[in-house]
Amino acid sequence: MFDVGFWEICIVLLVALLVFGPDKLPQVARTTGMWVGKARRMVSGVQQEIERELRIQEMRDAIKQQEQHSLHQFLEETKTNLTELKQPLTELKQSLISPSTTTATVSNASSVLGQSQLSAVNASVPVADRSGKD
Repeated sequence: MFDVGFWEICIVLLVALLVFGPDKLPQVARTTGMWVGKARRMVSGVQQEIERELRIQEMRDAIKQQEQHSLHQFLEETKTNLTELKQPLTELKQSLISPSTTTATVSNASSVLGQSQLSAVNASVPVADRSGKD
């Protein structure tokens, strides 16, 4: 931090010896050392606190990014599933609207939808439409 050489330290010690005298110099050195130690511990504590807060903030950002990614992935999967479900329903609707289409579409829809869902669709269609006559 500071570039202090051997001769600079000797000069400081000589001046301190002249100012405080040989009797008080050890007590002044202890007091100075104590205050320097307290200052270093305080600076170290502040550094650790700042580093801890930075790590916490990084973790929060990572969690938030992961949540956004998971939400985006969930929405994309839901969109894909809805699109896949919409296609057989559209085919079934078309086959019910125009009865001249082959029964292969209805059997295809029944294999995709399942018997219980097809029964529900058939129950909602009027009887005249099911026979193919208008």
